[in-house]
Amino acid sequence: MKKVLIILIVLFILYWLGTMTVPSMIEKSNNPVKTPSPYEVSPQALELYQSLDFVADLHCDALLWGRNLTERSDYGHVDFPRMQEANVAMQVFTIVSKSPRGQNMDFNTADTQDNITLLNIVQARPISNWFSLINRTLYQSSKLQEFADNYGKEFILIKSKSDLEKLITTRENDKNVIGGLLGIEGAHALEGNMKNLERVYDAGVRLVGPVHFFDNELGGSAHGESGDGLTEFGKSVIRRMNELNMIIDLAHVSPKMFDDILEVSEKPVMVSHTGIRAVLNSPRNLSDEQIRKVAAKGGIIGIAFFDMAVGDDEIKGIVASMKRVKNLVGFQHVALGSDYDGSVAVPFDITGLPIIVEALLKEGFTEEEIRAIMGENVKRFLLENLG
Repeated sequence: MKKVLIILIVLFILYWLGTMTVPSMIEKSNNPVKTPSPYEVSPQALELYQSLDFVADLHCDALLWGRNLTERSDYGHVDFPRMQEANVAMQVFTIVSKSPRGQNMDFNTADTQDNITLLNIVQARPISNWFSLINRTLYQSSKLQEFADNYGKEFILIKSKSDLEKLITTRENDKNVIGGLLGIEGAHALEGNMKNLERVYDAGVRLVGPVHFFDNELGGSAHGESGDGLTEFGKSVIRRMNELNMIIDLAHVSPKMFDDILEVSEKPVMVSHTGIRAVLNSPRNLSDEQIRKVAAKGGIIGIAFFDMAVGDDEIKGIVASMKRVKNLVGFQHVALGSDYDGSVAVPFDITGLPIIVEALLKEGFTEEEIRAIMGENVKRFLLENLG
């Protein structure tokens, strides 16, 4: 018994030490920044950027990694202090509950070993999270609420149109006030149970992407096995999301599901983080036809920042993608969709967003277009579609 006790103590100490060091090591390896801050741009670009009233980004997975987002970090891509430093008004924080081992753009199976299970264990998250997708989702939701509470009056968790209006009004006198909106990346988090949609709504979630990298109970992923459209359960989820004024995110859906959702949904949709096939041909990216369909529905398209969405020269690809959408359907449908902290390498962290303004100026975008792309389009869309 004494030997067993010693072994257990040693294992506990090793586990405790692992939880202190391994999570940050994993995040640093998964979310590198190619060029570290500080960043320099021209005086003209910096002046325009600092004058922007509402900078917003549609996709960030920072809640997955366990960092305290109320503290400035020297790794990862986003936290509250860096949002304030970067004059960012609002960030969509998305919840990742499952990620298949060997994740890729072309073909993933739902039964592949899950990366997030081990991550939850080494992060010392509650045991109830280890093997439950809905519990992981509710836990990450509660963490953003906790961070918001700890940040006091300088952070507003957006659950309604009135919350967004409060953020907009407050920032007129205090640009340090920032906001966040909760989303889910992959409705497998619902575990096939409609009641769980109500639970995540009550937890503050206002945006849901039906699938991520694999097929689930709602239908087919662009990177899955079947290529299927919406299932009957998927149609029920979309209809209920409409009733709750929740935002539908078409990132990662199969082409068939894309069309099915546009047919079933009575409300506009968004694509939170994507590339454009005319710039980089990938199953991850939108065709010209899909761009037109999103715009016809009154939606917006967030352009991602990583190479597998926009090409090896990310900044050039970001601007080219934005230009393609603008030329096809108008600048009113373009937004930022970085995929920060999403297991991707990015050219700059959130404090580098002025680089995009400079690149857009060089490509001949007007001040009106730049203001819209950097956040005014997101503001308008959410004011029109949040409950």
